Amino acid sequence: MRVSAPKQVLVIGGGAAGQMAAWAAAEQGAHVVVLEKMPQTGLKMGLTGKGRCNITNARPINEFIAETPGNGKFLYGAYRRFSNQDLLERLHENGLLTNVERGGRVFPVSDSAQEVRSFFRTRLQRAGVTIHTSAAVQSLRRDGNRYSVVTVDGRRYEADAVIIATGGASYPQTGSDGSGWRLAEQLGHRIAPPHGALVPLVTAGDTAASMQGLSLRHVELTLEVDGRRRETLRGEMLFTHFGLSGPIVLSLSGQASAALQEKRQVRMLLDVKPALSAEQLARRIQRDMDTHRRKMLGNALHDLLPQKMIEPLLEAAGVAPTRIAAELTRAERQALVATCKAWSFPIVATRPLREAIVTAGGVCIKEIQASTMESKLCPGLYFAGEVLDIHANTGGYNLQAAFSTGFVAGSEAGRQDHESHYDSN
Repeated sequence: MRVSAPKQVLVIGGGAAGQMAAWAAAEQGAHVVVLEKMPQTGLKMGLTGKGRCNITNARPINEFIAETPGNGKFLYGAYRRFSNQDLLERLHENGLLTNVERGGRVFPVSDSAQEVRSFFRTRLQRAGVTIHTSAAVQSLRRDGNRYSVVTVDGRRYEADAVIIATGGASYPQTGSDGSGWRLAEQLGHRIAPPHGALVPLVTAGDTAASMQGLSLRHVELTLEVDGRRRETLRGEMLFTHFGLSGPIVLSLSGQASAALQEKRQVRMLLDVKPALSAEQLARRIQRDMDTHRRKMLGNALHDLLPQKMIEPLLEAAGVAPTRIAAELTRAERQALVATCKAWSFPIVATRPLREAIVTAGGVCIKEIQASTMESKLCPGLYFAGEVLDIHANTGGYNLQAAFSTGFVAGSEAGRQDHESHYDSN
């Protein structure tokens, strides 16, 4: 009886998606080789969650789509096959324990992203996966039903199936430099123009810079494009030397970035007291003026606002900080209330793509079969993770997307009996 040789699967990229894909393919009995351009695998995983690795989120998986503004519906099939609970069961069964924190964020009990990296390296070794580091891929070709890969240093590989899991173009120091898109283009795939998602925003003027380092909690931020309000989020944000950052800024940045690319006018409206209505805030300000009636406004508002914010906000409202509290007019109080409730910060740019946490844009999902992650153009070619035109908000959603698409791609690529549903004609 003739026994067929194991299927040869090549995974390009050793990040979260690539490693999960390799693991899943090996479980199908395939012979798997991972090509990672950096000296180590999983470098970007080591940066997530401020070095703690926000692995996933514990919320119901159907909520993940709403947290994925970048083509979230494309992930329905992947999440059905490999959900956050499937991921956690796999991790726990293999010895990586986790905790759930505020907002459903899931972290390793050790609070160490390095433990997560080590965990995946160990699991791949035990699964028989071969990992070649410092192996940047220069070219990818399809020869009949086989694929051939050549690395920059001249090494050659052949495979029955290839999984591209090279990430986007954010944090290029970890190896995500857009190289996967070039490989996809070599085989005819279209690339949606990349731009930063989850990226800090650059504001006009020096108002934000004057408050550099000031962190705000329980504020509300509204994205406005061409004078029309798009979305409002409540949470935490940060003023920086260039503009705005922090969780709610990052979550709105994908839409802001896309609008800026279209040369549209973008601004953020900050409500520093969202828990108070305009009327309640007006009464609160008047009470403070009565309490500190002999003080200048720059000092009279210290009970209401952070000290670093007072003078910039008064300037934005057109009220002099040297004004005596008792002399504040009704019109000035109204201007102060209006600024507190909708302080305008014109957005002129995003920070460079290399500083983005996640990349929007990438391999066009219309050319990918959502249920298998296989190319509709090239049978045997698969994609996983951020190389695709998908992106999510902060909170573990992007890593889950990487793990889910990686699992599906690996499971399909590694199947001995797999037959592609698409041909290149």
